[in-house]
Amino acid sequence: MNHAPKHPAGLWVLFGTEMWERFNFYGMRAILTLFMVNSLVMKEEEASLIYGGFLGLCYLTPMLGGFIADRFLGNRNCILLGGTMMAVGQMLLFFSASVFSTNLPLAKQLMWVALGVIIFGNGFFKPNISSMVGSLYPKQEKSKLDTAFTIFYMGINIGAFLGQFFCPILGDVKVDGVRDIFAFKWGFLAASIAMIIGTLVFLVLKNKYVVTPDGSPIGGLPSKNLASDYEEGEAQKAEFSLKSLILSVVAFIGLFFMFRYFLDGKNAIKTVIYPLIYASGITLAGLIISDKSLTKVERDRILVIYIVSFFIIFFWAAFEQAGSSLTFIADNQTDRNFFGWDMPASMVQIFNGIFVVILAFPFSLMWDNLRSKNREPLSPVKQAIGLAMIALSYFIIAYNVKDLGNTGLLAIGWLILLYFIQTVGELCLSPIGLSLVGKLSPKRFASLLYGVFFISNAAGYALSGTLGSILPATGDKFQKAESLGIDLQGVLNKTVTPTAEQIKLLEENQISATNPVFAGFEIHNLFEFFMVFVVLCGMASLVLLAISPRLKKMMHGVR
Repeated sequence: MNHAPKHPAGLWVLFGTEMWERFNFYGMRAILTLFMVNSLVMKEEEASLIYGGFLGLCYLTPMLGGFIADRFLGNRNCILLGGTMMAVGQMLLFFSASVFSTNLPLAKQLMWVALGVIIFGNGFFKPNISSMVGSLYPKQEKSKLDTAFTIFYMGINIGAFLGQFFCPILGDVKVDGVRDIFAFKWGFLAASIAMIIGTLVFLVLKNKYVVTPDGSPIGGLPSKNLASDYEEGEAQKAEFSLKSLILSVVAFIGLFFMFRYFLDGKNAIKTVIYPLIYASGITLAGLIISDKSLTKVERDRILVIYIVSFFIIFFWAAFEQAGSSLTFIADNQTDRNFFGWDMPASMVQIFNGIFVVILAFPFSLMWDNLRSKNREPLSPVKQAIGLAMIALSYFIIAYNVKDLGNTGLLAIGWLILLYFIQTVGELCLSPIGLSLVGKLSPKRFASLLYGVFFISNAAGYALSGTLGSILPATGDKFQKAESLGIDLQGVLNKTVTPTAEQIKLLEENQISATNPVFAGFEIHNLFEFFMVFVVLCGMASLVLLAISPRLKKMMHGVR
């Protein structure tokens, strides 16, 4: 008789802690760009770039948080510190959304400070709670990790569902069809309260439940780690030479300016933050692999993490359009009538969280069943399937927006279908990637390699900001231009030459007088915009699938 694998009680404590943290993060994410555009009077392009840069830095700072945990504070203390900082950051967004009408410059300054505090709080929190999930299982039970991380991932998405429901209900409010730009603050306040709850859950329950099978605390101070915590023959401390450290600094500076050159632009997000993210990821990856204590098997396994992390960039670049371009499309060119209810634009992305909650356990059981029959796909193959699902979702949506024109509305059902397909892809890729890092990482690099993995997310989010900023004009822009007496379609097609006064009017109304450009190609409409994601993710899926047999050899027996 088969029994479902039993998981330690500590998994459910981490599940609950992460659930409230994701309520906080995804709830804020749902309304952030709409707040920037409607209350802080920013262009959609600028809001998308800030959004991408913010998310990118949220997944860059885990490198720092992982390092501090591994060397100084331990996982537990970093989780408590990170949770507290994120609660404070959300409260600062609440104050920003409270004062913008009387002091717009102060509101913008508060927003920047808030995002900075949240970025560092997330950096302390995220890699350490993921690392602790892996640490709950002794080496003879590592086969349970795919299932454990899928369960943990369900906690993430229950939190995402709750945040994406309550924060828009409270913060994205319309009265007689007109958005209440003063309501955003209540969404941010709800996010702050959720983070306080999550931090208290971990503080109260960690000592009783987040322990090893013999009752020893997990994630304590690094100085208290025992030799028995490590694999036989495994080094307990990284050995970076002075030469490696100097070369890393030089490489970081060189890469930063190289990316800055290729990402030329006037926006500080593109010229500072994006190059910082890309350069940091490559530099840290090079520094870890230079550690003299690494064996050949360890080095090969770490290289697999790096290769998989590279392909994950394309997944998140496409997936994270949910909070920027897809939200703007839901707001401006979608019929959001959902069984007679006009759903808030910021809430449409909630279907991703709903589908994860519905599908997480079936996927967990599916992997267990395939594993028992020795037919479970290799982790990189699962991730290639995830990329293919993303490409498919955008291919379907591209053909459904092809004939909308400037005034047609996309049925909300197509966005729901997009989120369903993307959720299937997400469950094939994200929890599997977390599990893979847990299986392949040497213990002395566990949190730091989770940091590297999250840097690939950061790079994906940065790319998502760049791609979100190439969203062409949607229906509301044409209607607004028409009300100003301007033929926007003619201006964009270059059949009408706007006057200086008309260009100024368009600028004042956050409307661009030119089509966006990506990789030398001008994006004329939503069909071309979505096909960018089809091509990027489709090619990434095919290449990853093709090299999976080689990756299998480099994993040296780890599935």
